[in-house]
Amino acid sequence: MSHVADEVPLTLDGQPPKTLGVLDQGALWANLGVSLLGFSGALLLLDPTGDAPLSLAAALVATVVGSLVGTAMVGLSAIPGTRTGQPAMVLLRGLFGARISYAPTVLNIVQMLGWGAFELWVIAKAASAIFDGVAYPVWVVVAGVLTTALTIWPLGAIRLLRRYVTVGVIVSMIWFTWHFLSETPAPAGGSWTGFAPAVDYVIALSVSWVPLAADFARHSRSARAAFTGIVGGYTIAQVACLGLGVYAVAIAGAAAVNADNTAVFDPFVAAPLGALFFGILVLRETDQSFANVYSTTMSLQNLMPRVDRRIISTAIGVFTVVIALVVDVTSYGAFLGVIGAVFVPMFAVLAVDYFAFGGGGRWNTGENAPSRWSMLVPWALGFAAYWLTTSTPTIAAWDGVWASARDAIGFTRQPWMNGALGAAVVAALVTAVIGVSRRRAARR
Repeated sequence: MSHVADEVPLTLDGQPPKTLGVLDQGALWANLGVSLLGFSGALLLLDPTGDAPLSLAAALVATVVGSLVGTAMVGLSAIPGTRTGQPAMVLLRGLFGARISYAPTVLNIVQMLGWGAFELWVIAKAASAIFDGVAYPVWVVVAGVLTTALTIWPLGAIRLLRRYVTVGVIVSMIWFTWHFLSETPAPAGGSWTGFAPAVDYVIALSVSWVPLAADFARHSRSARAAFTGIVGGYTIAQVACLGLGVYAVAIAGAAAVNADNTAVFDPFVAAPLGALFFGILVLRETDQSFANVYSTTMSLQNLMPRVDRRIISTAIGVFTVVIALVVDVTSYGAFLGVIGAVFVPMFAVLAVDYFAFGGGGRWNTGENAPSRWSMLVPWALGFAAYWLTTSTPTIAAWDGVWASARDAIGFTRQPWMNGALGAAVVAALVTAVIGVSRRRAARR
């Protein structure tokens, strides 16, 4: 088979090659689980509410629990893509109908552009920590060009990750772990009070990948390989990344990292051989921006199915570079909260309808797929449930709206409540009720 035949088709009319095994996907998702943003994000993990710092044990347990829950959602969302060969947003034609699918598609485009800009920003800032004589815009442009090139040959990029990059990342992570553990005492103090919002935060980190999992899993040799690669690779890597970030924040100082996210990079660069191993992690970060730009491309192809993906990827790559030059990274935590509120309940609706009510056999993913307005009800109720139960602060005015809503309905949020799980449970239950009602109506 030629190299061209082994690559992603240029339009949605082409047949996706099934070339990715469990090692390919494990390497891809392990690399996605190690994020430079995750190192600074450890600050949000340690104190998600801003007034109840976690103990080290609580933070690590929250990381494991949140990662397992979140990656299970991502893994399950990948299975329909493997079975149908369709990208994530095209699958939503089966769930919502073709025209309604355009709404979550646009939301995904917006969040992927945001993530892509974040990644170019963090790559440029991290590179500047190593080579401080090079201007920030130069690194943004370099990272943007490399990102765009990877999206032109996406399956080749995944094979490159498996064969070469993953080994360097593993060695780098082991090196920094050994150095931090041997040089720095474990963070002391804290409690379990903020455990639930910390789990929310970690789930949001993981579940942000739900809307693009099928974009890669459609090329998997089997559903089992896709699920195993995602859950195994991403969970292990994210736990290691956030755990390492906890120590990096302790070394750099929480106050310094809170004032400047990039301060968390200093302990890495200052370590013996730090510039070398941190440079590997910086180079690897382009797989994050690659995944975001590529998913944006796949989402746009749901709207423009016969436009060459290379043209779309190039345009998105340029646009993401422009955004990265002016992006405001102080909204990172709020951004994750919004992602979780939107896509966690959407995943729950998709999973219940597909796996419990035969979506695999009856979904129409064509451009003429009829609208299924009833599926918007559980999604909307799950969205509301997220904000009613979460204790993770985002934007003051928005949080105030939901505080008023709780008062209006006489609902008291309990400390043990978790927004992501609350949203998933409500959306899943309402979807199940709709599915059962539909079956009964069909029998009559």
